Amino acid sequence: MTETILITDFDFPDLEIERDVLTDRDVELVSADAETADEVIEAAREVDADALLVQYALIDRSVLEALDIAAVGRYGIGVDAVDLEAAADEGVVVVNVPDYCEDEVPTHTIALLFACVRKTSLYDREIAEGTWDWTVGAPIHRLAGKTLGFAAFGTLPRGIAERLSGFDLEFVAYDPHQSADELAEYGVEKVSFDGLLERSDIVSVHAPLTEETRGLFDVGAFAAMDDDAVLLNTARGAVVDDEALATALEDGELAAAGLDVLPEEPPEDSPLVGRDDVVCTPHVAWYSEESIVELRETVTRDVLRVLSDDRPENPANEDVL
Repeated sequence: MTETILITDFDFPDLEIERDVLTDRDVELVSADAETADEVIEAAREVDADALLVQYALIDRSVLEALDIAAVGRYGIGVDAVDLEAAADEGVVVVNVPDYCEDEVPTHTIALLFACVRKTSLYDREIAEGTWDWTVGAPIHRLAGKTLGFAAFGTLPRGIAERLSGFDLEFVAYDPHQSADELAEYGVEKVSFDGLLERSDIVSVHAPLTEETRGLFDVGAFAAMDDDAVLLNTARGAVVDDEALATALEDGELAAAGLDVLPEEPPEDSPLVGRDDVVCTPHVAWYSEESIVELRETVTRDVLRVLSDDRPENPANEDVL
């Protein structure tokens, strides 16, 4: 009997990669343009979907209770748009791709770091407007000898620490889920959240978005940081209070920010966009041509494994298995 995988939403140019994975399998691939819960339910019922592949769509309890599906595959690392508790209640396996951009995100984070510290984006804009003047970027401070702090220290920040090991930096990290010995293996000192804020010249955010981390970097956090500090965020936009960050920059409580993610994407009237002391990129840290192929092949194969009653490689709610 033919089974159906519904791709709720995607911004890829085509679905050839997914179709290639499903070649010679009795599985039909159907696409929709559904991002809200009601749209997903309607689209899935229309094709009698057995599983979902999701990029940005919200898969909340109403979706999971309304549909008889075996799996939800998320194009990405984060699964905050999927209600994992509801999925467990309904026996739905959720799979993601936790390690597909292990090269891209560290590289992009370092690019934002250098752009903020050396103010390359500002200089480029000034030259384009006809100003050739090294003083427009002043003050610029030497990177060597600074302390780089990580908010969470999983696979991606480990890659950053490894790549920056020759830059004469001190590394600290706040991660309540890892021991001091685990962090020490990477030359990183474990600190409290307050210690992270007080000691770091640069803070790089890598925490997942949860109820505990939402708005973690708020007015109080920025007040505790050094006035010359730099904030980098390649994790989730809502971990940072964007209004508080804009105020901190405006008041001179922070030197700069490099942001690949914002609370609202694309942003509308964000106080952070267009500032000389902020470098923004459009949630692109994950991207390379190679990572796109890896992402799409991996999640499609895992959904197919669930439909074939095989164990998926990357379950996000393993208890369901």
